[in-house]
Amino acid sequence: MKKKDPYSALRYKEFNIFLLLRFAMVFGWSMQFIVIEWEVYSLTKNPLSLGIIGLMEVIPAISMALFAGHIVDQKEKKGLLFKCILGFSIISLGLFLFTWPPFIKDFSTQTILYSIYFFVFLGGLVRAFLGPTIFSLLALIVPKKIYPNAATWSSSVWQISSVLGPAVAGFSINWIGVHWSMSIVLGCSLFALIALTQIATKPILNPKIGEPIMESLKEGVKFVFNNKTILGALSLDMIAVLFGGAVALLPIFAQDILKVGPQGFGVLRAAPAVGAFLMLIISAYIPFTKNAGMKLLSAIFAFGICIIIFGLSSIFWLSVAALFLSGVFDGISVVIRQTILQLKTPDHMRGRVAAVNSIFVGSSNELGAFESGLTAKLMGTVSAVVFGGSMTLITVFLTGAVSPTFRKLDLQKDIEEHEKSE
Repeated sequence: MKKKDPYSALRYKEFNIFLLLRFAMVFGWSMQFIVIEWEVYSLTKNPLSLGIIGLMEVIPAISMALFAGHIVDQKEKKGLLFKCILGFSIISLGLFLFTWPPFIKDFSTQTILYSIYFFVFLGGLVRAFLGPTIFSLLALIVPKKIYPNAATWSSSVWQISSVLGPAVAGFSINWIGVHWSMSIVLGCSLFALIALTQIATKPILNPKIGEPIMESLKEGVKFVFNNKTILGALSLDMIAVLFGGAVALLPIFAQDILKVGPQGFGVLRAAPAVGAFLMLIISAYIPFTKNAGMKLLSAIFAFGICIIIFGLSSIFWLSVAALFLSGVFDGISVVIRQTILQLKTPDHMRGRVAAVNSIFVGSSNELGAFESGLTAKLMGTVSAVVFGGSMTLITVFLTGAVSPTFRKLDLQKDIEEHEKSE
């Protein structure tokens, strides 16, 4: 058997540039979300306000996702990505102004709060296009035979930027304040725009250019719901993330339960991403494609256990350890899910499939934030987190029981077929 090259995707120059701009965008976006979470809770001291942040982003992200997928499949990917990054830059500039004391000195707290929600809403519109565009562009940069390796490194960059974004946010809030922390975010978006100029314009592989939008959307949704492997992976992860979204309540744990301040908040927020990143690096050397179904079920079950432990903990470092391990198991889930999507999706449907994915999984993060904020308001913060973790465990049991085909899923054969074809 041919020896696997764990760095095969990194041998393509444009893929490395792609990783740089993805790092900048995810770092900036995750840092911005944390800074805004901190600012909003500081203004309101209301757990539900944290849930509303997630809701304000998820409403446009869900409502526009399918339309965005259609546009992505019809248009050139580099130009679309440029527009997405430019939109994010404008949003960051707006939040930069609405966290600047001289600018908002005459505004009421309610006006500031609603303005922040408005910019978060605009961010949801941008994100509806950003995810499908990045997913589609990645497939045009590297050959199919190294999609699993490219997905691993792309996910790794996503995780390490998710580590550094929240960590830097926690420290920068403490050192330079909320307003100047937003200037770092703005700088990231400008860097991403510059990096994008180094990637060549790519061909449009969709043979149905000009296809009526309703027919296009129907085809995309039908493909996902008819593909049991993709549907099973997305459904499982959506429900797990929806009910396991404890990270949305971290400002409450940092300020009121563990009492560790902004620096401790940064550590808590970064812990799961650190665990996920380390697991993603390991996966470049030890693939999870063999018996992928059982590995995915086991990883999400263990994730739920970690969330329950975190919710019950009143010790800072135990909480950090639980979040770290939740990230380790989430990293396994990410690798398997991304490999499924890359291997099972035809080139001309990547935008629409990624759009459905964003509805199932990407938006479940924000819906999970709203669910966590609402349940924390109704039953208390600790009970809300334990409830979410328990629902995750129940979801895994039900999925494993009703879908024996998914339990037996093995992706190794698909990878070998792609290698032979190329």
